[in-house]
Amino acid sequence: MKRIFAISGSLRSGSSNHAILHFLGKMMPADTRYFIYENLARIPPFDPGNDHELPPDTVADLRSFIKGADGIIICTPEYAFGVPGQLKNALDWTVSSGSFSGKPTALITASTGGQNAHEALIKILGAIDANLIKDATLLIPYIRSKMESGEVKDPGTKESLLSLLDAFLTAIK
Repeated sequence: MKRIFAISGSLRSGSSNHAILHFLGKMMPADTRYFIYENLARIPPFDPGNDHELPPDTVADLRSFIKGADGIIICTPEYAFGVPGQLKNALDWTVSSGSFSGKPTALITASTGGQNAHEALIKILGAIDANLIKDATLLIPYIRSKMESGEVKDPGTKESLLSLLDAFLTAIK
């Protein structure tokens, strides 16, 4: 049984990024356990003074989920031409633990533009030693025009997401 851990960079539950993660969840093979993380807002601000063997419980849980997963999917918007603060904060908490080290990772940036956050996250994921799968990175600009009633409706976007998922699943076999 493969375990996939998904993180949305948006805190808004009805966001396009959550919808994309739910779409991908429906496409997972039967032998895959897929979990979307819902506690990003509960991660406290990163403080190196609290980053030790007994970090806050929410941080310990996040690190445990990442370490226990066979692969990670991150889907995020771009805020103010950058990475959403709470996502960056959560990633900062993983630096000393090495939880992302070598972990196969897919990255989707779905926003109005998204290029700045996408490029920044590629660098951040490199810095934390995630194994970013080249064919499992996707920038989806103007995401709201590709959604309808909380569902991915654009055929090209669906095809790109399925291609990303195929590359990602192939990499974690």
